Amino acid sequence: MTAPVAEAAGTAATPDANGARIGVVTFPGTLDDRDAARAVRRAGGVAVPLWHADHDLKGVDAVVLPGGFSYGDYLRAGAIARFAPVMSEIVDAANRGMPVLGICNGFQMLTEAHLLPGSMVKNDHLHFICRDQKLRVENADTAWTHEYRRGQEIVVPLKNQDGQYVADEATLDRLEGEGLVAFRYVGVNPNGSRRDIAGITNERGNVVGLMPHPEHAIEPGFGPDAAAGPRQGTDGLTFFTSAIASVLARA
Repeated sequence: MTAPVAEAAGTAATPDANGARIGVVTFPGTLDDRDAARAVRRAGGVAVPLWHADHDLKGVDAVVLPGGFSYGDYLRAGAIARFAPVMSEIVDAANRGMPVLGICNGFQMLTEAHLLPGSMVKNDHLHFICRDQKLRVENADTAWTHEYRRGQEIVVPLKNQDGQYVADEATLDRLEGEGLVAFRYVGVNPNGSRRDIAGITNERGNVVGLMPHPEHAIEPGFGPDAAAGPRQGTDGLTFFTSAIASVLARA
């Protein structure tokens, strides 16, 4: 079986990207790898397909762990994916400072791999939820958020069943005290996450995980409703332009 993510015709990186290569990992059961790859290209980067069984990262500058149901979410969401060969490479690279973004199932993998603290459990109402979700940017100093403003409110789609972020009180206090809460739910907490936390970052700011899906809000006509009109929301694109700018700044 070969990696299914492929470069789409007509969506090559723009010259401004200067060759920034963002890896997008596919696991058995991944759903949103093509959407994440398209988001990278729309932001001006080069999307590099990575496969769960890869033993190297093909020279990428950053990695996205997309959403889906890796290994069918058997045992626990993200728990099996954490042991895939490519994850050993990603953990080592993240510890050296490479930007890594985990979206939904990818966020679950980051907690299972101990790149981020806490864990994800089933939504408090025990139902799958799919909605456009308002978030507040709490930390605009990470590799994936520095082109937002702190306190800015954005809207991106959310879809999950195991999206309730939990941690012990000491960990939650540390996240709050050290500014490691990256995003917080606004208006409604859709899954019972502790302290309305939608996403967090590590101390270095290169690893970010969140449950909502920025890769589904990157081009007019396909995103959430916005002031510009129905389905015109593109708030998610800034995740990817931020990462590319971070990569280019380090080059």
